[in-house]
Amino acid sequence: QVQLVESGGGSVQPGGSLRLSCAASGLTYSSYCFGWFRQAPGQEREAVATINTNTYITYANSVKGRFTVSRDKAENTLYLQMNSLRSEDTAMYYCAAKRYQYCTVTESAAAFSDWGQGTQVTVSS
Repeated sequence: QVQLVESGGGSVQPGGSLRLSCAASGLTYSSYCFGWFRQAPGQEREAVATINTNTYITYANSVKGRFTVSRDKAENTLYLQMNSLRSEDTAMYYCAAKRYQYCTVTESAAAFSDWGQGTQVTVSS
């Protein structure tokens, strides 16, 4: 029974930064894929970044060079550092997990079995 609890969302001006956290528990198996997703009103949920338990990382082209995903193994916490934020980054952000290490941002949200509650990120002037 995996549980994911997100925090760190909020409002920021364009060009600003936010750091999202996702505390994970109930990780029974050795190999997992973790993902950060976002969904704006009227839009499909899209993958932003993924990281597996071997620290293999992928990013969506729209955030590459601006966002950094990382994982603190000892604390079972996933992070998303977001820099140079733009208005189009405004969305509800979710962390997610699935068994097995292979995962990339090309996979659909349906492939991920466990989800956090979401945290709102708003970028506006």
